[in-house]
Order: sequence, then C-alpha cells, then structure tokens
Amino acid sequence: MRRRLFIGAMFGAFLAAMSAAVPAHAELKFAFVDVQRALNECDAGKRAKADFQGKVTTLEGRLQRQQNEVQALKDEMEKKGMLMNTDQRQSLQDQYMEKLKNFERDYKDSKDELQAKDQEITAKIVHDLAQVIRTVGERDNYTMVFEKGSILWGASNIDITDQVIRSYNAMHVPIGTVGEGPGSAGRLASSQQPGASEPSQFGQDAAKKSTISK
Repeated sequence: MRRRLFIGAMFGAFLAAMSAAVPAHAELKFAFVDVQRALNECDAGKRAKADFQGKVTTLEGRLQRQQNEVQALKDEMEKKGMLMNTDQRQSLQDQYMEKLKNFERDYKDSKDELQAKDQEITAKIVHDLAQVIRTVGERDNYTMVFEKGSILWGASNIDITDQVIRSYNAMHVPIGTVGEGPGSAGRLASSQQPGASEPSQFGQDAAKKSTISK
C-alpha cells in the first residue's frame, strides 16, 4: 500500500512539474499504448508469431524423436542388459550415453536459438512500433505517450493502441525499417523533444518486456 501511495505521489509530482514546464495556455494531453497487444495484433507480429510457432513445432518434433531413441536404449539396457556379455552391454551403454549427451546438447542449443530469434524479431517490431507511436503522438499533439505497463491506471479513451496498429499495418514495410532511409536520422533527431527518449531506446526497453512467443 505504501509503495502504491509513493508511486502515486511521484506521478502527481511529475504531472505538476510538467504543468509548470509548459505555457499556461497549453493543454496537457496524455495517452498510452499496450505494446504487447500491438505486437500480438499487428500484421507483422502475427506473421512473426506464426513463423516462430512453426519453428517451435519442428524443433519439438525433432527433440521428441531424439528423446524416444534415448528412452528406447534405456529400456533395452534395463530389459536385456543382464543377458548380454560385457562387450555388448558396454556397447549399448556407450550408445545410450552418446545419444543422451547429444539430446541434452541439442535441447539447450535449440532453446537458446529460439530465445535469440524471439528477442531479435521482437526488438525489430517494437522498434517500428516506437517510431509509429511517436508519429501518432506528434500528429495528434500528445504531451506524452506512456507504455501501459508503466502506469497504474488509464482511462480507455486514452488508449491509442488500435491507432498505432492501424498506422503500422498501413505502412507495408519490412520489419525493423520504419524510420530508416536517407535523411531519416536527421529528421528524427531534429523532431525529438528535449529530455524525451529516442525511439530506438524505447524499442530496446519495451522489447525486454514483450515477446512474440506470448
């Protein structure tokens, strides 16, 4: 409870500081975006999720076959090991240990590979979303746009996630390329508000909390 009151007090102080920083006639206008929902529902995210799930299914099938082979050798050792001579039993045990080692290595390597792929694709799409969020924010004169996970509560009428999804879908560009191209860096830097985070940094931060595998 104390922590919630502290956060609320800090947010109130932040708003007060924002109010003091802008001219008296200016209207504060806030919005928020659910980045995980945008990631799930945008066209690029849907395609990435389907591709990722396909890779997971293929991997699971391969690992299951390896696991079955390991289990079959284990069962054979338990059932027939005592009936074999020393050389046969040692050969079977060596086969079992080799397949078990390969399975454990492949399992770990495949898990690491999928995690890296997830992070790579997620970061690219969230980078694009960050660019789109800033474009929508500047176009509609928002003072600030928050990520849903960073606020305690927000009225549904300031949720601009759907607008961001529609804007991103309408671009029809390869993932990770929004904002790129000749002169884009200069345009982005010149339009950046003082003290605001760069979209690329937002993309990196948001990507740590989001994933196409959800």
